[in-house]
Amino acid sequence: MKIITDLPVGFDIAGADGWCWQDMLAQDISIGCPPDGFNLDGQDWGLAPFIPAKLRAAGYAPFIETIRASLRHAGGLRIDHVMGLFRLFWIPRSLGNKGGTYVSYPAEELLAIIALESHRARATIVGEDLGTVLPGTREVLAACRLLSYRLLFFESEPPPQFPELALSSVTTHDLATIAGIWTGAALEHARSAGVTPHEEGLNALRQKLAALPGVLANGKLDDVIVAIHKALAMAPSRILLATLDDALAVAEQPNIPGTTTSWPNWSLALPSTVEDIRDAELPRRIAEAMRRT
Repeated sequence: MKIITDLPVGFDIAGADGWCWQDMLAQDISIGCPPDGFNLDGQDWGLAPFIPAKLRAAGYAPFIETIRASLRHAGGLRIDHVMGLFRLFWIPRSLGNKGGTYVSYPAEELLAIIALESHRARATIVGEDLGTVLPGTREVLAACRLLSYRLLFFESEPPPQFPELALSSVTTHDLATIAGIWTGAALEHARSAGVTPHEEGLNALRQKLAALPGVLANGKLDDVIVAIHKALAMAPSRILLATLDDALAVAEQPNIPGTTTSWPNWSLALPSTVEDIRDAELPRRIAEAMRRT
């Protein structure tokens, strides 16, 4: 079994990385994303970006060091917001998430570094190409043999038409869980976190899940979760992924992007211990539903 590590899109400017590489950072800028169908307020992630020209002048040393460290003890790497290799949404810190613009990055050179380091480590690379994707980005990533990241929540095509060069899943840690969508809890959670939810979009997503083969509109939650993963298993993608939150029918979203103190991001405990998860019925049913020959 290979461990796939995660490369975040940035780091806190007040941390060790921010201190070591401060001369290459736009310290008065934060990165994020403009409003979309899941968050009408836009997002400010509070992370400082590298200045492209200064990063290149340094021979991309911080980027190379980071990729090497991430792959040192892993068989794969998931690159968060891989579109950041092409462009990042810069927001002046004085504006919060109320303004900003895209700044281009030298994608060809950054991708070449990733290709070299992944070859040296014999590692699989997954690019999280979700959200606002610049036209042509996925084609470039496919040409570089990076796995795309496809979500049943997002894709307009059914799972059998997902690409082979992909990691495919139902949802992610940054989106609502199946239970949250199915029960309507996701809407209330967003409101309680101070986020303006896209109610029409969430309702449409529930209807999309209800239309999948084997999903009963009034079925029990556990049965619905299993049927959805069985539909996902029809995808030819190299890697299929199920979250522990869905495997335990958790309604709360692990992380609500764009929030800091209004939601317990990354600190919501699972309702079962590791030992109990191993013996629980729902995770076993999901694993069986996703089994492929």
